[in-house]
Amino acid sequence: MSELDIAFDGESLITPDSIASQVFSSTNPVRDGEFEEARAELALHLRVAEQQFQSETDVGQIMLRLLTGLHHVRNRFSPKVWEQLIPIAQNHAIARHFHEDPFTRWSFEKPRGYSGDAGLLDFIYRHPSKQAMLDAASPMGKAVNAFTSESPACVAVRERRDLLAQYVDDVASSRGGEAEILTIAAGHLREGKMSQELKNGNIKRWLALDQDPLSVGAVASEYEGTAVEAVDGSVRTVLMRSQTLGKFDFVYAAGLYDYLADEVAIKLSQRCLQMLKPHGTFLFANFADEIPDDGYMETFMNWALLLRSEEDMWRIMRATTEGLDVECSLRYGANKNIVYGIIRKLS
Repeated sequence: MSELDIAFDGESLITPDSIASQVFSSTNPVRDGEFEEARAELALHLRVAEQQFQSETDVGQIMLRLLTGLHHVRNRFSPKVWEQLIPIAQNHAIARHFHEDPFTRWSFEKPRGYSGDAGLLDFIYRHPSKQAMLDAASPMGKAVNAFTSESPACVAVRERRDLLAQYVDDVASSRGGEAEILTIAAGHLREGKMSQELKNGNIKRWLALDQDPLSVGAVASEYEGTAVEAVDGSVRTVLMRSQTLGKFDFVYAAGLYDYLADEVAIKLSQRCLQMLKPHGTFLFANFADEIPDDGYMETFMNWALLLRSEEDMWRIMRATTEGLDVECSLRYGANKNIVYGIIRKLS
């Protein structure tokens, strides 16, 4: 059984190890002395941050300088070299400061066993369910969280939630109360609370599919009595057609493609198009390849993602739609940290 089968079989969930071979893969050879050079540069950034903590420099200033430095090191050196630097950063003494932030610590420890879980997103959304943990944090933890919660990636994720709700509402308003929606890897479906059309009862059916039973249970409880139906399912069950899901006016996957290799992303996108009604829309989102948070996320948060460029997104859409009567488009969020691929059926 392949690594991808293990990661997406609906039983064992997404883990750092399951995508490391994709995130840190590279055909570029490591040049002589590159690791030593990179390690020295990383050590300098970590040492400066440690000295700044000792001198009680403003935490926000420390974080900004370090995030910028980690981003630079990550992008300057080979992915294989960067992969070797990650445990060095994680085991450095300053990691203890960052892990006083409940958000960073949750990501690093992965209490649900996989990266990017719905509980982690609730920190980003500032959901009331996480407030007690934030209130109980140390002064250092609160200061770190004040920075991490306003990082470009987190700002983009909150905007993504709002954009998804708007897409749902636009589709629902055009279907006269008959709209059917499918969310793949729905998490806690926080965008549902932002949907005015759901609140007004103008959605016929909204299927929220997720492979985490805790998320499925949370959605079932939160949206009881509404058009939302929580379904236990995974990428594998969708691809294997082991569930009868039906046809939809709008299908989207917002936080999933960051973990999917191109081959799987294309197959899933093709399947999603097959589940669209005539003139339906499919949307998938991905963190962009130049997010400034990437170094911090992969080290102190232990949160590796498959970041994608415009060309990466177009490559997936071209392979997905070859020979089909569709319209493809690409858009970024306001701060360009998340990129959206949108495919509309024309018939």
